[in-house]
Amino acid sequence: MNRLAASATTHCLTGCAIGEVLGLAIATALDWGNFASIVLAIGLAFFFGYAFTAVPLLHSGLTLAVVVPIALAADTVSIIVMEIVDNAIVLLIPGAMEAGLADPLFWGSLAVALAIAWVAAVPVNRRLIARGRGHAIVHGLH
Repeated sequence: MNRLAASATTHCLTGCAIGEVLGLAIATALDWGNFASIVLAIGLAFFFGYAFTAVPLLHSGLTLAVVVPIALAADTVSIIVMEIVDNAIVLLIPGAMEAGLADPLFWGSLAVALAIAWVAAVPVNRRLIARGRGHAIVHGLH
């Protein structure tokens, strides 16, 4: 159960991390403010998080109408937990939101925040899987 929860969390974190990095990089390059940066990063984190679940299911032959509710059920709670923790930590690290793309503080704070978000989401995913929810639904389709 712990291994499955860790795997599910890593899967979810991968999509979230891609969205976070891309969103914050775009917003930083465009010199957007903190609020717009966070909104874009969260939006892309959800997009990529759901996509990492949806695409393999679509490739297995399931229709989009079947896949969308599965992806939403499998990933929403985990992504919410990760995004709350990740963004709170980045906001708490002095200078992290103002750091540019070439600044090690930008990448270091993001890496620390994502690592802590993973730790926070593992027990959430474990509980969901134990109850037959979350990634347990997806694993049942593979």
